[in-house]
Amino acid sequence: MCHDAGQRKSTAILLRYGQRDWNALHRDLYGELVFPLQVVINLNEPGVDHTGGEFLLLEQRPRAQSRGTATLLPHGHGYLFTTRDRPVQSARGWSAAPVRHGVSAIRSGQRHTLGLVFHDAA
Repeated sequence: MCHDAGQRKSTAILLRYGQRDWNALHRDLYGELVFPLQVVINLNEPGVDHTGGEFLLLEQRPRAQSRGTATLLPHGHGYLFTTRDRPVQSARGWSAAPVRHGVSAIRSGQRHTLGLVFHDAA
């Protein structure tokens, strides 16, 4: 289905961050067809291989302030998160809350992660 839509970008992303590197808040959208979930896996030991480099999520809430979270992933652990939006229930029913992700600045060392964006690209 993704190939038919012209989406041929690889889905596994190996990311390397050095001191003072960071990743701006963004979404991994490579076309019209988007699988709703993706995964990031930490390949280093926080506090040993690097300091900083927290995984960031920012949720834009309807008629409210945006909410951010920072998570330091342990070595070998994965984090499953939404690619684009997450459902939010309100007094008016359900709506889609846009979510972006990124990485805080590395204070020392190097951080390596594996990102998996799910679709059928080869």
